[in-house]
Amino acid sequence: MNITVEQVLSIYPLSEGKLVAGQSGASRLVKSVKVMDTPDIADWFREGEMVFTTAYLMKDVPYDAISLLRKLNQCRSAGLGIKIGRFWDKVPEPILEEANRLDFPLIELPYECFFSDQMNGMFHIEMQYHTQILHSVLDKQMRLMQFALRPDRIDHFFQKLLGILGYPIAVVGSRGQVIFNATSFGASQLLHGWTWEKEAQWAFVEESRCFRVPLKEHDECIGYMVIFPENPHRVKVEEELFLQTAEIISYHMGVILNEYRNHAAQNDLGLLLSRYLRGSGTIEALTEEAARRGIPLFQGAYRGLLSIISPDTGYREKDSLLRNIREEMQYHPELKEMAVIHFSIQEGLFSVFLVDAPGADGKLNDLLRTCLRGVLQEDSGTPLRICVSNKKNRPDQLRDAYNECLETSRLADRLGIREAVVQFGAVELAYLFQHVPREHMQTYVNEVLEMLLKKDPEYSQEMLRTLEAFIENDGQVNETAKQMLIHRNTVAYRLEKVGELLEVDYKKINDLLRLKLAFTFRQMLKPM
Repeated sequence: MNITVEQVLSIYPLSEGKLVAGQSGASRLVKSVKVMDTPDIADWFREGEMVFTTAYLMKDVPYDAISLLRKLNQCRSAGLGIKIGRFWDKVPEPILEEANRLDFPLIELPYECFFSDQMNGMFHIEMQYHTQILHSVLDKQMRLMQFALRPDRIDHFFQKLLGILGYPIAVVGSRGQVIFNATSFGASQLLHGWTWEKEAQWAFVEESRCFRVPLKEHDECIGYMVIFPENPHRVKVEEELFLQTAEIISYHMGVILNEYRNHAAQNDLGLLLSRYLRGSGTIEALTEEAARRGIPLFQGAYRGLLSIISPDTGYREKDSLLRNIREEMQYHPELKEMAVIHFSIQEGLFSVFLVDAPGADGKLNDLLRTCLRGVLQEDSGTPLRICVSNKKNRPDQLRDAYNECLETSRLADRLGIREAVVQFGAVELAYLFQHVPREHMQTYVNEVLEMLLKKDPEYSQEMLRTLEAFIENDGQVNETAKQMLIHRNTVAYRLEKVGELLEVDYKKINDLLRLKLAFTFRQMLKPM
């Protein structure tokens, strides 16, 4: 039995009684009940016992009652219930005063109620309570076993355990590093008394009682789980559940610690990268720290990738999108073989893609679109864009790669590019000529496309759209036809007519470059 004196007084027929003294002790736990009407029973009191009596032994000597109270309090008994009406009409005042001094609960019980009825009421409530606890534990065990068979990634792993247990938990590594903490205590409070015994035991963090379980792998302690039950006095039956939870954490601890170390390394390197990009740090400091952690940052040519989320996106959605991008790049079958290092920075996720591996560079954009299709969802207007720099060959060009990614994002918005993956090469002309006066841009567009612009608006717009798609697809007729959803012969016919009208030869680089520049200027001239 583990209910308080206050709860006992809410149970019929004990609810007919009255707490007349020691109200401050109403939170004492009642673990058992004993009826006392024999002189020698006082020598057998135990902690947590609620004692019922008719006051027969002390009806004529109130001091004996005071002595009894002191002995009960010394034994940490829960309280004393005295039946009124048989020997006493009310509890004598000296006894009340002593009970108040000791903060020891003293209850007046009505004469008409039998002790057996009062005890049965308490045991009935206790049975209901334990039945509820048992059902709760069985439900948690079932959910825990289901979860153990399909664990989630590191952040979800602990959050789901938290949801199953329903109590705040913390996980501490073997060196005292706090890996997860959903309690109200800071690291220094949690780690008070470190190092800990390597056995499951109840302990205290400040004034809160907790259950601490070592996490073991092959008899080696690799950390601890610390759990704070809502009411530690009444969760004895849940200890087995806590031990099972610790076993599940231990089983997956290797993966969890690797994820923890990877996250910590990415965050630390991200800080060094941010300082370098702002000009307050050096590339040498970044590469040295990466080498110290065993991360091959620069091993040949590379490209920078910047995953940027729209500033209008909520924090949770932003965090989820960036996490999904990072995990797809790390674990997708077609991408995981490539060497890529990720940095968490303020703008989003900056990744360094090593491009010397076979197939790692030539089709990088297409590969990213294919592998990240489920995350990017270009047609749904996702706020995510991945910007890719030109190839770089030296570590000190990392800042250039980052700036190219930023410029790619800015110019893609200006040019109306809707693709989720955009390479700097797609906006490079706009970057080079962005400071050309608008009137000069307009003059150039009119000069190159004048003969086509003079035609009927409907005809000229259709021809311009075809020509622009042809230029965007690097002069590939088949790709142009696919993009426009028309037959390749229709594309070829239109291009022939436009070529005659504008006097351009699509086999000449100069003519293609003039057309590319003209369409770039047209995009840049559009209202922002």
